[in-house]
This record gives sequence, C-alpha cells and structure tokens, in this order.
Amino acid sequence: MTPREAGRVGAALVTDIVVAEDEPGILEALSFVLQRAGWSVHSVTDGEAVVGAVRRERPRVLVLDIMLPKRSGFEILKQIRADVATRALPVLVLTAKGQAQDRRIAEELGADRFVTKPYSNTEVVEAVRALLDRSAAS
Repeated sequence: MTPREAGRVGAALVTDIVVAEDEPGILEALSFVLQRAGWSVHSVTDGEAVVGAVRRERPRVLVLDIMLPKRSGFEILKQIRADVATRALPVLVLTAKGQAQDRRIAEELGADRFVTKPYSNTEVVEAVRALLDRSAAS
C-alpha cells in the first residue's frame, strides 16, 4: 500500500501532513519533497493558523517550525498536547533553533522528533515516515 492509499478514508483523501513554516523557499521545498514521497500536504505560514488547520485537516503528522509569526511553535505544541482531540498527533519539530535548550523544551512539550535546519531531504522524509509508521502501529 502506498502512503497515499494509506491516507484514503472511503473515497476521500485525507491530509497526511500539515506543515507549519513561514519561509516560502523552505515551505516550497518541504512540500515538494513530502509530496514526491507520496503524501498529501497542507501548509500554513503563521502560528495562529496551525491549530485551526490541524483541527480541520486532521493530519497524520504535523511538521512544526518553532519560529513562526504570531505564535511560536512552542506555544502551539503546548496547546496541541493539552487538547484531547489533538494530543496523540505525531509532531516533528523542524527548526533553526538547534540549541540543546530548544531541543529539551520541545521534548518536554511533547515533540516526537526534532530536526535542525539545515536538514537533508532524506532526514525529513525518514522522520515523517517513522512517525507515520509508529502511529499506524498504535
């Protein structure tokens, strides 16, 4: 079964991944790489839009930048983990903030994976695949 087929519910295609990234070039590259891997992608470019997109799209994974306009990724992660409806959503934190303290905060708030920019396309695809495989097994 392909990732796209796994994302089907009845005849409707669900969103596999919501990507929250404010840098247009990074967002375009991430969307391209993830779609090429076979997943459907919905993107948002500011922190206020993330939670609404997660509730509306019901993705299988959230790829979350920490430094977003309007609300930080840390605030969003905290809200997602506090909400029963979104608590179990696998979250990949993808950020230029790669210091040990940022990683520790992300882990304490419930991030499932942490990838530091600059990243390799393979690294991101493998991290997303691992999160999707783990959530499918549970």
